[in-house]
Amino acid sequence: MLRVVFLKAFRRRAALIFILFCGLSCLGGGQARAREFSGAYLLQMCASAESGAELVPGGHIACQSYIAGVIDYHVLLRSLGTAPSIDFCIPDSVNLDLIQKVVALYLMRNRQHAEFVAAPAVSLALYQSWPCKTKSGKKK
Repeated sequence: MLRVVFLKAFRRRAALIFILFCGLSCLGGGQARAREFSGAYLLQMCASAESGAELVPGGHIACQSYIAGVIDYHVLLRSLGTAPSIDFCIPDSVNLDLIQKVVALYLMRNRQHAEFVAAPAVSLALYQSWPCKTKSGKKK
């Protein structure tokens, strides 16, 4: 129970950090670019050495915050009764470290997402690992 509460609090905090980051990046001089978190950039932030150490200092925080923001937006859409095009259902027992590994592996295997905004790739990775099931047990 404590883990679920912690995970929900972490997701909220991560989403706020992500929103703040996006807002601040738009305030900078020059033309703001919406594609700053491309698939390639997210993979760079999520990547780990074989030892598990992050390759970019602070990268795992950025990676997990971005992923948590995508998950939170997905949860928001579902709570409003809007069916997301790519519907995934992550069990409460799954932590962000595992989700990060799933997303990083998906991005490594699917290089076609490298130059595009990372959010759809995150949704596809999560759907591939945790699709929602219907009452009959089939994928939705």
